[in-house]
Amino acid sequence: MTKKSEYKPRLLELYGKEVVPALMKKFEYKNIMQVPKLTKITINVGIGKSKEEPASLKSSIEDIRTISGQQPVTTRAKKAISNFKIRMGDPVGCCVTLRHERMYEFLDRLISTAIPRVRDFSGLSDKSFDGRGNYSMGLKDQIIFPEIDYDKVDKIRGMNITITTSAKTDAEAYELLACFGFPFKKRAAASTSGERN
Repeated sequence: MTKKSEYKPRLLELYGKEVVPALMKKFEYKNIMQVPKLTKITINVGIGKSKEEPASLKSSIEDIRTISGQQPVTTRAKKAISNFKIRMGDPVGCCVTLRHERMYEFLDRLISTAIPRVRDFSGLSDKSFDGRGNYSMGLKDQIIFPEIDYDKVDKIRGMNITITTSAKTDAEAYELLACFGFPFKKRAAASTSGERN
């Protein structure tokens, strides 16, 4: 019987030691089970002409596998779109869903390594929450991740990243991500004192 690894990602340890107490104090939760947490992170890359350029889809899958450490799945068109010459079932991109340790490891690299490499970065918008405590953001290129070998990149591709939490409100989700060190834009004093939806 193999011994279970005692390794814990840095952000997972941070969550237990600092984030949970901070959120319980701020929102006055009565039970620790009420404290919001991360549930999954989804990375999605769309490739419009993947049927005509199968190499492009293959490269995207390889990039996302390198970035996430997990094998992506190919996403397919749910309906035909004649203007784009896309038939139902045609491959249109790839995505990967991260949970547990891999989710925390990816978020750590995203916050501490990748985002600071974005050119002219001035902070992430705090208006990209969906009203149910989930946050979506877009990245313009994959080369901000140091795992990607720039010399082997055939094309610059963007990606969408969705962070799903158990938070009931956007305000709780905002504080959760802020406690992890998420680089949101600094809010003006007036909006800081105001209520969030």
